[in-house]
Amino acid sequence: MIKALACEHVARTQTPLSRQSLGDLSRLASLTLGKSISPRSVGRILDADAIKPWRYEYWIFPRDPHFAEKAGRILDLYEGFWQGQRLGLRDYIISADEKTSIQARLRCHTTLQPGADRPRRVEHEYERGGALQYLAAWDVVRGRVMGRCEAKTGIEPFGRLVDQVMSVEPYWSAERVFWVVDNGSSHRGEASVRRLLKAYPKAILLHTPVHASWLNQVEIYFSSLQRKVLTPNDFADLAEVALRLRLYEELTNQRPRPFNWKFTKADLFALLQRLEAKRRAETSPTEGAASAP
Repeated sequence: MIKALACEHVARTQTPLSRQSLGDLSRLASLTLGKSISPRSVGRILDADAIKPWRYEYWIFPRDPHFAEKAGRILDLYEGFWQGQRLGLRDYIISADEKTSIQARLRCHTTLQPGADRPRRVEHEYERGGALQYLAAWDVVRGRVMGRCEAKTGIEPFGRLVDQVMSVEPYWSAERVFWVVDNGSSHRGEASVRRLLKAYPKAILLHTPVHASWLNQVEIYFSSLQRKVLTPNDFADLAEVALRLRLYEELTNQRPRPFNWKFTKADLFALLQRLEAKRRAETSPTEGAASAP
């Protein structure tokens, strides 16, 4: 009965709720049974059941009809191949993106350093000291990073990052430089491919599929940056933010090390098969039951 109340009551009574608390179910069950049942008991009963209607997860199925093709080209590059041929010694792979709206949060009270049995204390309230955009290019094979701070994102700021990279060795004299980017407005669509090729004929721009920026290795660098440099956000001004970003670049480049990327085209194929099976199960929940002997 507890399970039925949890799964069916809201729909049956048209109550304007998306979820019920244990307290809600406890009161409802007590009225239905005519005897008291505690929220803790309700929780134990529901937790033991296979169906847990209060749980949910966000999910995105691939929308790009060419998802496998686009993702496969990038994964081929990470394994050292382009169009079935091994990359040459003068070929380079750049993974680039923008980390947007990095704020300088000026805490209203001075941060207290750690003490005996006490963690570092950062004031919750802060004043906004402005925000900047951090553009970075990660060399996939060499494990080096090149970045810059800009007041805003856009085609021109991204173009300046490209110029910064392509104007120095070994990219200046490279045979080919592959640029892996997502579908952000700074470098979206075929126009961005033509724009980069016109500026640098040796540059080849590749887009990750929509909702697949996790294929872009610079996101791993951004994740490390967020944990090690920007958290907690306690900066005096934007100049200090920019300085810390530059110093972290220098620290990374002192001991360059490429990421140990393990996701392959075989993994991609298996993932897409699982997603397709999940999609079919979601759209045809009774298909298996109808076909059962």
